[in-house]
Amino acid sequence: MEIIRFGYVPLTDAAPAIIAHELGFAAEEGLELDLMRIGAWAQSRDLLGAGLIDAAHMLVPLPVAQAVGLGPVLPPMDLVMFLSQGGQAVAVNQDIAARLRAEGHGFNFNNARAAGQALRRVVRGPLRVGVPFRFSTQAEIVFHWLEASGFGEEVRVVTIPPPMMADAIDAGEVDAFCVGEPWPSFAVERGAATLLLTGRAIWMSPPEKGLVLRRDFTAARPDTTGRLMRAMWRAGRWLDDPANRGTAADILCRPHYLDLPPELAERGLRGRLMISSAGETRQCDDFIAFHRDAATFPWKSLAALFAARMIRNHGLDPAPASQAAMDCFRTDLYREHLRPAGAGLPGASLRVEGAIDIPRLVAAESGQMILRPDAFFDGRLFEPPSAT
Repeated sequence: MEIIRFGYVPLTDAAPAIIAHELGFAAEEGLELDLMRIGAWAQSRDLLGAGLIDAAHMLVPLPVAQAVGLGPVLPPMDLVMFLSQGGQAVAVNQDIAARLRAEGHGFNFNNARAAGQALRRVVRGPLRVGVPFRFSTQAEIVFHWLEASGFGEEVRVVTIPPPMMADAIDAGEVDAFCVGEPWPSFAVERGAATLLLTGRAIWMSPPEKGLVLRRDFTAARPDTTGRLMRAMWRAGRWLDDPANRGTAADILCRPHYLDLPPELAERGLRGRLMISSAGETRQCDDFIAFHRDAATFPWKSLAALFAARMIRNHGLDPAPASQAAMDCFRTDLYREHLRPAGAGLPGASLRVEGAIDIPRLVAAESGQMILRPDAFFDGRLFEPPSAT
């Protein structure tokens, strides 16, 4: 067996790596995953950059930030596939929740426009929002939603490791947060927060985590790269069978992984979330996806989308920054290594982001395939520059 040192942050969306290890998908590829639990995203990036781990479950925008020069000087990194889409929730503290209820907001959990407008009415002055990292899908979701809801410079972003979100909102360090499950459910269980809406209510297919390797690894060890990708892809396929979600929750919540009651992880995996300590629940179909409808394909246009905010906020030169971002999303390796496994392969590697509002049948590299809806709540479209 070839040993792969694999770093993950304790979240429900670390499931592909944990399941690949526990159920033998990695072993079938001749790999033994040495899973290392990591406390914060910067640590994951730095361990990978230093070669202390071989692979990482990582925030999708983080390698983009590295590629455009917004991080420490480390060897180049490649995102070779997505591991999950969705799985995030926005929560508010109990004071804001009470104000929202007093002004008639129904917490219907699926209307981002109504939730944003209601929040704008009840919050005057600074709004402190916790996200797990400055360069994260959660930050992109929150920035876009709050800007579209009328918030401006009064938004203060606070970076907090996912397992500490409940403590931060309970201690009054933030007024709201956006993070992946199971930590929103954990905050509700603690009585510290009320869930306001899902990430998917803002953006229907927010790419959340990716499999990230150093570029020198993908170049020097192509066979290992392919075997690792196939193990993750097969684990994701197993996870997207609804019949397996309960078993997945039991495995994920073992003491050496999430170390939580399985019921907490099962809420997010099944898309039935408890939004308040009063026991209110909301059904969120397709809350998190690991495989189906091309959920794992690393569109270069998404790299450009994440880079666009970084370019704007940091005054970067747009053309080279966009190109560097797109270069680190390795659609070429995805096609090369997952074609033999039978993965659906889109005919292109770029698309207009936000243009699909229902599942769509499109031309594939071979035949046809279904793409997931990816629309934004406010109709935003992002047309990427052409890749070279």
